[in-house]
Amino acid sequence: MINIALDILNYILVAILIGVSATWIVLIKSMLKTFQESPFLDKFKQKEHTNPKVSIILPARNEEKFIEKCLDSLLEQDYANYEIVAINDSSKDSTGNIIKKYSEKFPKVIFVDAKPKPDGWIGKNWACIEGYKKSSGELLLFTDADTIHTSSVISLAVSHLLSLELDALTVIPKMLCLDKITKITLPMISTFLHTRFSALRVNDTSKNTGYFFGSFFIIKKSTYDSVGTHEDVKSELVEDGALGKKVKESNFKMRMVRGEHLVDAIWARDINTLWNALKRLMIPLYLQNAKVAVGIFFAVLFLLFMPFPILGYSIIFFNSTDSFLMLFAISCIASILVYIGGVLDATKGLDLKLRYSLFAPVGSFIVVCGFLGGLIQAKSKAAVSWRGRTYQMSGQTQKSINV
Repeated sequence: MINIALDILNYILVAILIGVSATWIVLIKSMLKTFQESPFLDKFKQKEHTNPKVSIILPARNEEKFIEKCLDSLLEQDYANYEIVAINDSSKDSTGNIIKKYSEKFPKVIFVDAKPKPDGWIGKNWACIEGYKKSSGELLLFTDADTIHTSSVISLAVSHLLSLELDALTVIPKMLCLDKITKITLPMISTFLHTRFSALRVNDTSKNTGYFFGSFFIIKKSTYDSVGTHEDVKSELVEDGALGKKVKESNFKMRMVRGEHLVDAIWARDINTLWNALKRLMIPLYLQNAKVAVGIFFAVLFLLFMPFPILGYSIIFFNSTDSFLMLFAISCIASILVYIGGVLDATKGLDLKLRYSLFAPVGSFIVVCGFLGGLIQAKSKAAVSWRGRTYQMSGQTQKSINV
């Protein structure tokens, strides 16, 4: 009787892992196509154009460790007609003083001390609006205080935008990791960025995928006003996704391009910010559609993590029955495919050393735990912590990511 039960369990797991393996084959194929065919910021057919004023909107909260390098890189741009609107978003460190000193020394830097955040606003969205009110450019470039830009990036972005007659352009940065745990985890979660939110999907007008990288997107002021500015996404945790989605849904012409060699951006700074970043991805999904979010969690659980413990189970309890032989074979295949996905993403998409991909089971486990933490937090209607602030999510709706 026990053997029959084990055979049934094994065959169920075999069927699941066949689906997992097939999905990974599709994902890997999609990743390869994305890396091979995605356009680059500095590769386009250039046309003659004017040089409109660019207002760089730079929100900063508790960024004393990074803001100077960011401002230095922005001040070294070879594009002449621009201003840097740097917003101190109620920082508790020396960020505000640093920005103020730069504004006194460099005329291009405009210091904005954001007013206290009103209820119902996510902090970064409020800081962006505060900066926007002080801007004067025809084009708006939104970036983060922990980014570093090469000297030609604004010239390239403006020329790319105008030459292709776009309304908005977002650049995929090189995502930097400051600790080993994040370097192990990022290749696993990034597989979905390079498939579900790939440049090819964003640039395909037949797809409803719209997404901005908050570390770098440039948009016409008229387009930004038309979609309601950051005020229309004021309560969104993933505000760059929400704004990009609105631009795409409003039928504006937008494009995502690769720029890992031109823009550096820090994805997570330590285990705490990594943990909150993972929860931040799942909470909007749950608030949008709880059942779908739970389904996505289990899909991620089996895609990223379960092939490894199932492989262990098939080895530990192995006997010569057909069900165990089949389970061992398919779990090996699924586990290898997870590794291939991680290695491909780390080396082709993230420029990480190969050794970090070897810890795929650990990275997958962290992602799954982070997603589970986000589900639990969203279900309990508890507060969400992000960048030193706490947000009550009860009654909130999130539309940043299509499900």
